Amino acid sequence: MKNIKNILFDCDGVLYQDLESVFGQVSKRMTQYISEKLKINLVEAKKLQTNYFHKYNTSLNGLMIHHDIPPKEFLNFVHDIDLSFMKKDFVLRGEIEKLDLRKFVFTNGSSEHVSNITTHLGIDDLFEDVFDIVDAEYSPKPAAKAFDLMVKKFDIDPKETIYIEDIAKNLSIGKERGATTVWLINNEYWGKKESDKDYIDYKIENLSLFLKEIRLLKNS
Repeated sequence: MKNIKNILFDCDGVLYQDLESVFGQVSKRMTQYISEKLKINLVEAKKLQTNYFHKYNTSLNGLMIHHDIPPKEFLNFVHDIDLSFMKKDFVLRGEIEKLDLRKFVFTNGSSEHVSNITTHLGIDDLFEDVFDIVDAEYSPKPAAKAFDLMVKKFDIDPKETIYIEDIAKNLSIGKERGATTVWLINNEYWGKKESDKDYIDYKIENLSLFLKEIRLLKNS
């Protein structure tokens, strides 16, 4: 840990873990958008949404490829959700604050969505910058293009970087580029796929606890 200077956080499923409460809403709005835009029923829309997600790593990617969907319109619509239930995470805030590292968010979502999440969690002022799907030119993780554009934007060396994800397979490119990779254990079908691969350096159950361990190791 001595040479680590940067830390990359995925947003959904990492900065908070109640994925159903947040992404459940996003998913429903995606289905609604697809149904209205393509003039198909909700069942067909959901099927298309899932198929595109599995095939292209984001539903948006598939919709852009096959239906010329305007990405900004899609992102604004699906991320218009109610987060009033979300509580401030003072423990996580304390651990991120104490970490003497450059802190970034690396997401397949939009920067507006990250801002909405981090504001509700009370940690929005702790990150130096956000790299979102627009920055990635709509090329989603784990595409090499997304990772390399992120490295360029943040001006970081992957070899000095810890990268934390809830979707195991997104870590593959991080490891390839020399980052220390961390998978936040979960039981989501898509999240745990490929979680047995050797491109994962650490498997953790609690983000705040892991950040505390990093701090202690760096200071020892």
